[in-house]
Amino acid sequence: MQLFIANKNYSSWSMRPWLVLKAFDLPFEEVMIAFSEQPYGGAFKQKVLAVNPNGKVPVLLDEGQLVWDSLAICEYLAEQYPNLALWPVDNAMRTRARCITAEMHSGFISLRNQCGMNIRADLTALGQKLWQADESLRQDVARIEQIWTARPHPDGFLCGDFSIADAFYAPVVTRFITYGLPLSKSTQQYMQTLSAHPAVKAWVADAHAEQARVAFLEAQL
Repeated sequence: MQLFIANKNYSSWSMRPWLVLKAFDLPFEEVMIAFSEQPYGGAFKQKVLAVNPNGKVPVLLDEGQLVWDSLAICEYLAEQYPNLALWPVDNAMRTRARCITAEMHSGFISLRNQCGMNIRADLTALGQKLWQADESLRQDVARIEQIWTARPHPDGFLCGDFSIADAFYAPVVTRFITYGLPLSKSTQQYMQTLSAHPAVKAWVADAHAEQARVAFLEAQL
């Protein structure tokens, strides 16, 4: 399998299926297509279009089968490897995992727009300004904290063992760290748990090792 992704420092959507592949030790080749200076265009767009007709990453290529969209990729992997608990085995937990994953996939627009992923940056000052000014951002964070607080064990993952659900919320953890948003102790505990996962640590380390700085993806203080 080949997984086409963009810069690890910035690409939250790429992070999600990459974590699933890595966490469950699935065999894959990572293919990096770096962002261009033009917003989501230029050479980046042309290279992605050569693989995926919608011009976006992530994209999974598996023996000629093209799978795009992060959630579709993860669902595909869960079907291809039914012996692995990419979704929780327990029916109730699996249902919850799918619900909260879908909610992340389609929601939290204010958090996405106001707090773009930038693992290497320290944007605490900007985060404080955004927090004071944007009620919708505060509402997004409150809902995420509500979801995380409902995990079965305080020192565990969202639905038992690490699953697709945790992979989908991992970029949120990096955003919360980058922007220094005020968070409950329970939220901070989950962030520590997820940040300590080997797959998450590997992605973050790679992001810090990247040299490229893409101007249009850097927040302005």
